[in-house]
Amino acid sequence: MVWDFEKFGDSVAVLDDAGNRITYKDLACLSDELGQLCGRALVFFFSENSIGSLAGYAAMVYAGMVPIMADAVMDHKMAARLLETYLPEYIWVPDRIRERFAQWKAVFHKYGFQLLRTGYSQQGQMYKELALLLTTSGSTGSPKLVRQSYENIISNTQSIVEYLGISALERPVTTLPMNYTYGLSIINTHLYTGAYILLTDKSMMQKEFWNFAKEQGATSFGGVPYHYEMLKKLRFFEMDLPDLRTMTQAGGKLSRGLHIEFAEYAQKSGKKFVVMYGQTEATARMAYLPADMALKKAGSIGIAVPGGRFELVGADGSVVTKEDTVGELVYYGANVTLGYAQCRKDLGGG
Repeated sequence: MVWDFEKFGDSVAVLDDAGNRITYKDLACLSDELGQLCGRALVFFFSENSIGSLAGYAAMVYAGMVPIMADAVMDHKMAARLLETYLPEYIWVPDRIRERFAQWKAVFHKYGFQLLRTGYSQQGQMYKELALLLTTSGSTGSPKLVRQSYENIISNTQSIVEYLGISALERPVTTLPMNYTYGLSIINTHLYTGAYILLTDKSMMQKEFWNFAKEQGATSFGGVPYHYEMLKKLRFFEMDLPDLRTMTQAGGKLSRGLHIEFAEYAQKSGKKFVVMYGQTEATARMAYLPADMALKKAGSIGIAVPGGRFELVGADGSVVTKEDTVGELVYYGANVTLGYAQCRKDLGGG
């Protein structure tokens, strides 16, 4: 089990920018409802940054269902191709695009989402450890998906919680889509600790985002290089954000100059700036640069996450031990995923 929702009971799990909120008890109840209705089933999941999306994802994984995470605005042809390739028993879809699937009957409705039962019959048992399916940056236009196990998610979640010091006192504000491995790992880690997630689909370029973040005391956010480029243009260093404690960055290499600027800002303001490196194939994150080394080692991917390790392997297959020697960087850890799937039958093996 990835999370323990009962442990946090009536504590708020998620608050959205419209004032809607759900508790950890609500997530546990939704898990029971979906689990009893569907059992272990494959679900094509149209995600967005909304309560119905986050609650559905958490409840399904908790209940042993296997979501295929896709963007709610995914290209129609690509969505159709994935549906035909993986033949999911169910679809979790926002009310606003439900009409696209009028041929299928709704069997459950909650938080602005509907669960549709497709006409696809059960395609055999899925591997018992398979928890989640995600697209990867290299699979655009392809039905290839990354297979993540429960152990992968738990391992990477625990590693991230440890090195970032995440606790129930955190209030992260969402900046990334749920179907993106980095955005999803932020949700995973904070649900694991019983934190209070601030959920919005507004972008950092919108005034509403910053009003929500400040009013609700956001303590952290994550971003890719583009976000940090925009923050510089928005004069982020002049903003009054007294509750903000941590900024994380992944999803590509940040320019050295911008890295140094944010690291200096963090140092002067008593905040943490943590740069990370990861891939969907390693669940989310493989390396991080500790905040206290952000200036001294600017440009470095840092060290392996707790429980993981790196080796530099030469062309002859041996481990490189000499300085200034070219090799292939190889990562080892319990968060390395089960590999790829190309079709439904690939979900049956480990």
